[in-house]
Amino acid sequence: MRTSTLAFLICPPLLWASNAIVGRMAAGAIPPITLNFLRWIVAISILLPFVYSQIKTDWNLVKKHWVLFAVTGFLSATCYNALQYLALITSSPINIALITASGPIFTLLVGRAFFNAPIGRAAAMGAFVSLLGVGWVLIRGDLDNVLKIAFVAGDLFMLLAIGLWSVYTWLLRSRPPSMSGYSVLTVQIGWGILFAVPMVIAEILWGGYPPIIWNSVSIGLVLYVGVFPALLGYICWQQAVARTGSQLPMFFLNLTPVFAALMSVILLGEFPEMYHAIGLALIVLGIALANKTVKKPG
Repeated sequence: MRTSTLAFLICPPLLWASNAIVGRMAAGAIPPITLNFLRWIVAISILLPFVYSQIKTDWNLVKKHWVLFAVTGFLSATCYNALQYLALITSSPINIALITASGPIFTLLVGRAFFNAPIGRAAAMGAFVSLLGVGWVLIRGDLDNVLKIAFVAGDLFMLLAIGLWSVYTWLLRSRPPSMSGYSVLTVQIGWGILFAVPMVIAEILWGGYPPIIWNSVSIGLVLYVGVFPALLGYICWQQAVARTGSQLPMFFLNLTPVFAALMSVILLGEFPEMYHAIGLALIVLGIALANKTVKKPG
């Protein structure tokens, strides 16, 4: 595997781990759907000036495949992170990470059910081993902690989010191969913002959230999630899917809770423990097993 491909696979879980932490910081200060809407406004404002001429070149493909872009924009830009931010209000980071870790399993099942993709033994074993690694990190290497896990309403939002993300990742394979990836991302963001408008209005009118207090902290939160997890994270994800297919990136997504744990360790001033190393080893082993049978796009 090329170094650049590995970088594209690792960057999304790293950036999205930071997104979960920042989203937790924003909970209570910025309503979840509004935060998601604003982050994509930031992302498209940065991206559009650079890709406008390319979109004009690709315009015939944009019109021809508008249904695909509308659906993928809705699943990704409109739904996924709005549901994640909504989940972070009531759910704990350990539950969010656990549900996110089910991504490879969702991808295998969605691929088999809707895209006629077979589930190989190595892929199934990789999903199982990788999930064991994530679980070991989540329970901090102590089986007694399993009994402390309790699911709340926010967990259901995250479960829906990861399911929709799996569908989005498979649909991403159907994008026109001759169309620029940046054009695809920009059009998807545009559709996502459009679908989010009525949701933001409903949240403002009936969500019951207090008014946003705009200061350096709240503005910084919006700018960060817009530039890094949203724009850079999605660019890397699309490149990863284009280079490796739909299954392997979802296994790398299991690194998200590991990165989140390490970031929390740094923020809390604690030192890494043995369970972090064991969990990471299992996750990497799961990724390696899955990579043996994942077919690369032709």
